[in-house]
Amino acid sequence: MYDFKDGNGPVAAHKHPNGGGWVADTAYVADSAFVGPAACVFGYAWVYGNAQVFDTAWVYGDAQVFGNVKVSNNASVFGDAMVYGNAQVFSDAMVYGNAIVYDNAQVSGNTIVSGDDLVGGTNSCAS
Repeated sequence: MYDFKDGNGPVAAHKHPNGGGWVADTAYVADSAFVGPAACVFGYAWVYGNAQVFDTAWVYGDAQVFGNVKVSNNASVFGDAMVYGNAQVFSDAMVYGNAIVYDNAQVSGNTIVSGDDLVGGTNSCAS
């Protein structure tokens, strides 16, 4: 059991074997993905491929993070958002709603990508 501090109280969870971060039993994280010791994946989120969630990052809700994605430094991906390819979300950035971040896009700082926003392409940055 672990309390993700999302208002749902303690839920069934386990530490991911690749990194030691907390993963709710309702979420899916592939063995090939990395969840660092201070990171969390919960709700019905999916993290797979070679995706990395580390530092104090959170992936939750129905979000999907896959490919060679890196989510780090207090960033959050949630709702029905998708982040894939070689994208990076870091430094307090938030991606949520139905937003999609893909390819080599980088979302950083206090940037918010939300709703139906689409950020991608080989040279895309949002900061």
